[in-house]
Amino acid sequence: MSLMTVHGVKVPLRPDDVSPVIWQALDNETYEAKEAKWISKAVKPGDRVLELGSGIGIITSLIAQIPDVQVWAFEANPASVALAQRVVDANDLDNVVLLKGILAAGPPRPFTFYLRKDLWMSSMDKDQGPYEREMRIVSTNIDDFIVQHGANVLVMDIEGAERELLQHAKLPGIERVYLELHDHLYGLDGIRDITQALALKGYAYDPRGSRGPCVLFAKDDGPREYEEVEPDAA
Repeated sequence: MSLMTVHGVKVPLRPDDVSPVIWQALDNETYEAKEAKWISKAVKPGDRVLELGSGIGIITSLIAQIPDVQVWAFEANPASVALAQRVVDANDLDNVVLLKGILAAGPPRPFTFYLRKDLWMSSMDKDQGPYEREMRIVSTNIDDFIVQHGANVLVMDIEGAERELLQHAKLPGIERVYLELHDHLYGLDGIRDITQALALKGYAYDPRGSRGPCVLFAKDDGPREYEEVEPDAA
């Protein structure tokens, strides 16, 4: 077992726990690098965070290290859940609840989830690439979960499923939504659908916490905290 440090998070893994591609990304710290850099713009001290698609728990752990934050993290892939729990435990985080499953808009219903060698490619999209096996998962209503736990921030990286979810979920009490867009799966039409759906719910694209495909939508208009940019050399 190797104890890596990725974006300041302790990650106890064996090389055979993940694919060679993911191992290399962890080793050179390109794994979820944009999310790691920008998550503190989306999550503030005292927030109650619902995370969808926790992966192996690195972003989960970064969120949980923000003062007075509580995190509920969902992941559909059982192997990823086990690895995420190992990462959370290694970082002595007692404010994280890791849950196996899928949150979706509307009443519980069955979904097919496709497991792939690269854990970050596992998804509900059969056409995303070759998969090793499939599993059936019954969803939990996301709006009910938000109300029951008083979540006020939604963080999500769910490989394209964000399009349907954000179009149909009500997101009661959610002040900020931070997500990775997957335009390679649904194109600009999908981004338009997401943007319009969130605008109708009262959210605006927030450039203070957005970078490339990792974007923040917010209802609150707080301090203008932008990334510091080095002045051009004279």
